[in-house]
Amino acid sequence: MAKGAKARAAARKQRDKWKAKRWFTIRAPRNPWSFRVIGETLAEESEQLIGRTYDIMQNELDGDFSKMHVKVVFRITDSVGGDALTEFVGHTVLKDHIRRQIRRHRGKIDDTVDVVTEDGYYVRFKPLLISRSRVKSSQKSAIRASARETILTMGASSTWIQLQKSLLDGTMEAAIKESVSKVTPVRTVMIRRSQLLQSGVVVEDGPTLDEIHAEEKAAAAAAEVDEVDVLAAAEASADLSEVGETDLDAEQEETSEGVEEAAVEESQEEDTESSDDSDVDYESMTVSELKVLLKEAGKPVSGKKADLISRLQE
Repeated sequence: MAKGAKARAAARKQRDKWKAKRWFTIRAPRNPWSFRVIGETLAEESEQLIGRTYDIMQNELDGDFSKMHVKVVFRITDSVGGDALTEFVGHTVLKDHIRRQIRRHRGKIDDTVDVVTEDGYYVRFKPLLISRSRVKSSQKSAIRASARETILTMGASSTWIQLQKSLLDGTMEAAIKESVSKVTPVRTVMIRRSQLLQSGVVVEDGPTLDEIHAEEKAAAAAAEVDEVDVLAAAEASADLSEVGETDLDAEQEETSEGVEEAAVEESQEEDTESSDDSDVDYESMTVSELKVLLKEAGKPVSGKKADLISRLQE
């Protein structure tokens, strides 16, 4: 067999890796997101998922559209069946948003602060502060020190879950802005990046994964019932409209029949009147009698007797 034929035969025998892969559902951490579904990923085996990171914009995660520039990062730590469980490992503010905040005649102060939380998590924060105008180096040092002290105090007195919430809802940034404003007014305060360096004590709060699965099944069943009810209501309304159209057609037919009957009766009456008029002997009547009949009919009374008779016979 030629060398090319051997290669083609080997290629045909080779297993297609894509067919061997399957989809896994990526879920946010148990606390505070209650295993919310945030995405999907492909893998041959569940062990290959461990350590993968998944990014999602914060507005897609919690619906806060003022945070469209914030990217939240999760890391897969475990897999249960077809679910990939994650942990929150930090966030990043998009560089385009940071560039739009920086202008001439403004001071920029940034720093890197490492914090150990109350439950033993080791986290790194990178704050960025932008003043309203240019500031001196001594003011920058004072602002940096004040921001660092605020971050360390909040980190040491909070758990990692509490720190996540204050980080994503802007509470930490508001506390930093309030503290540094004693030195000089600042225009913008942001934590441009956070990073989990080492995990601590894991707190098992919130619903379990089995409870979440049960809730999702119940919600799906309720949605199916609602869909069936909507379809039934639509069919019922369609049937009622058809019945209404049938009744309307019947009424129209009855009306048309009544109109035809009335027209026939009128024609019969006219024929009767005309036959009655033709039976009258106008020749034997006097001119004065003919004039009386013409006055009742609203016709002219002038002329000879023959003219009066012809007008009555019209």
